[in-house]
Amino acid sequence: MNPKKIITCLVAASAVALTASAQDNDGWISLFDGKSIDGWEVKSGFASYEVKDGAIHGTTAEGSPNSFLCSKEQYGDFELEFEVKVHDQLNSGVQIRSQLKDIDKDKYGGRVNGPQVEIEASPGQAGYIYGEATGLGWLSKEPQDKNHSHNHIKNGEWNKFRVVAKGANIKTWINGEMVADLTHEEIYKTHPKGFIGLQVHGIGKNPGPYDVWWRNLRIKPLK
Repeated sequence: MNPKKIITCLVAASAVALTASAQDNDGWISLFDGKSIDGWEVKSGFASYEVKDGAIHGTTAEGSPNSFLCSKEQYGDFELEFEVKVHDQLNSGVQIRSQLKDIDKDKYGGRVNGPQVEIEASPGQAGYIYGEATGLGWLSKEPQDKNHSHNHIKNGEWNKFRVVAKGANIKTWINGEMVADLTHEEIYKTHPKGFIGLQVHGIGKNPGPYDVWWRNLRIKPLK
């Protein structure tokens, strides 16, 4: 066979293999390979992030503001899945469709702001949506009732979160239990697209240190 035809056939075969692989994965993109945090950068504070035991391990730093390990890629409509384990004394969260405020750009890379999926021990408000640094406070209505809480988080264990953001609607699940079904036009107008951010909450002068772990982070963009 002509060498040029052989090369053409190999290229075509490779293209078919790649297509099949994409179909097998059903559009899911891994955000963390279990080995490094390449493609991520710390913003807003100086908490530490490292890869440990195949997971992203975040640890508080005394005096640090809220810190976020932020994806360099941005996403609009998507389905997001991850597993998380958080210290009972630490409040945490995962930012979605988030941005940086230019006014604080020179301070730890800028102030992260946008919708946040809450993470905290049970009983608590995990899974509801907070407007981090937006001035809006809780976007979900349920946590506005101080007596409202649930026990979907298994304290001290790994917990699976699922988030679906489509237009102005954001839905969340924890360990298969639906938590939030939020439609918020105001936050969607200002934050239709942005990065993913893994929060280590500031602890002020509290003793600590406290930690939070993430693994099996993956995302599927939606059309």
